[in-house]
Amino acid sequence: MAVAPKANASSTFEIKSAALTLVAVAIKTVDLARLDQGLTSRFGGNGTPFDQEPVAIDLSALREADDAVDFIALMALLRTHGMVPIAVRGGSAAQMDTASAAGLAEAHPHAPGVPAVRAEAVVVPAPITRAPAPAPAPAAAAVVAAAPATSAAPPAPTPTPAAPVPPTPPRRHAVVVDKPLRSGQQVYAKDADLIVLAVVSFGAEVIADGNIHVYAPLRGRALAGAHGDTSARIFTTCLEPQLVSIAGIYRTTEKELPADVLGKPAQVWLDGDSLVIEPLTH
Repeated sequence: MAVAPKANASSTFEIKSAALTLVAVAIKTVDLARLDQGLTSRFGGNGTPFDQEPVAIDLSALREADDAVDFIALMALLRTHGMVPIAVRGGSAAQMDTASAAGLAEAHPHAPGVPAVRAEAVVVPAPITRAPAPAPAPAAAAVVAAAPATSAAPPAPTPTPAAPVPPTPPRRHAVVVDKPLRSGQQVYAKDADLIVLAVVSFGAEVIADGNIHVYAPLRGRALAGAHGDTSARIFTTCLEPQLVSIAGIYRTTEKELPADVLGKPAQVWLDGDSLVIEPLTH
């Protein structure tokens, strides 16, 4: 009887490193009916922007919630909207354990493509120091009786309170990349702007907490304002991206960009909850 040759492990599989870009879906309610309604309201009229795209579930807003998250039902709901949930992040220890039991992996807080939770800064103006009120003048009769031959000097003017000085924002430095970024490569500029002097190829990803400048074709993914800076912008001399994002608000290019920006110098900025893509004029 013939004996089958023993399989060589190297001939049956290989283990290689890979970078997987994920979009984070921040869940803000455990009421799945409300969530379904919100997703349908946001994407139902124009069709879902997801096409079986892997996503990470962000539980930061539900970390202190008393009600449990039904991850099995949540995953099924997200699939009906074209998403494939594969990971979870930002939840409490109990939530993360339940998510793991449901088959979801834990995404690292700085996983590629997963934007950080947005934080709002509150600026408290400096207190205003007011000068003490002047002492009341004596009665007119007393002044006449005690008045010397020469007229009294006019009272000194009351000092005007100084206006509060707004705090000076910290100066943001820049990370400069002067080599082409190939598919699968990622650059993250933490607390900085990102300046790329070469092509960002399809499948590559550039992320910055500040602005992104690409002085070459931008064909991969660009995510500016990754920690919630809504004033961040994306600039490029040739706009041909897979995805652009400002502070977590993103747009894919499955729907072709207008002719006045596609393949041309352009900028991307945020107006409320909407991305604006417009030609970069001189």
